Amino acid sequence: MTGAELMYVVGFFITVFGSIFGVWKYLDGKLTANRKDTEKVAQDLAAHKLHAAETFATKASQAEQTTQLLRAIESVGNRIDGVHERLDRLYENAPRRTTRG
Repeated sequence: MTGAELMYVVGFFITVFGSIFGVWKYLDGKLTANRKDTEKVAQDLAAHKLHAAETFATKASQAEQTTQLLRAIESVGNRIDGVHERLDRLYENAPRRTTRG
């Protein structure tokens, strides 16, 4: 191999490795920027979760809502229980038909 051919081979490998290194640095920069954006969004989400947990979903409010629901269900049950009594009274006091003859 002559000196010129050796220089072409070395130049080729330097060009290939330089291109690979350039692409790697470009992608690394993009990924680093996206990572910073993702970390900021994650921090904002964590702050929102904390705010929502403190404001909207307290144990006291859940207990109050559960009590209200149970009262509503109980009142519906009482109304359903009263229906058969009304039906019994309806059939007990049924008017008698009179026939004309």
